[in-house]
Amino acid sequence: MNTLDTTALERCLATLERAHGRLVVTSPADDDHDLFRAACVKEFELILEIVVKLLRKVLREYVTSTSELNNLPFKHILRLAAQHGLLSLDEVDRWLLHRDNRNTSAHEYGMQFAEQIINTLPLFIADTHAVLTTLRKQA
Repeated sequence: MNTLDTTALERCLATLERAHGRLVVTSPADDDHDLFRAACVKEFELILEIVVKLLRKVLREYVTSTSELNNLPFKHILRLAAQHGLLSLDEVDRWLLHRDNRNTSAHEYGMQFAEQIINTLPLFIADTHAVLTTLRKQA
């Protein structure tokens, strides 16, 4: 297998952690609060995309048709990752919830949506660290 490059995921995760850290200590009345919230939401979205791309690359070792794999939806990629021991069933459930939050973001841009994402970030960050550890073992 080619070396799996997790650099983009690592960079986005570090940015998300910095933005979230700044967000939680910045008053909502501060102009920077909106900036940090927007950064958190954007990094959240990017990480979801990167994770599925990296899982597809790892899963190529387990399938006979990479073109079929490339056409599988996100949910199927997660389930296939669980079948091959890359994710636990609990992790799959949480990633599905993260994805549902992401799908909501594509249709709703209000403050309520952003706060929903922000409230789930500590768990999302932990889940991203866990999948990053798994991906590094596959590299």
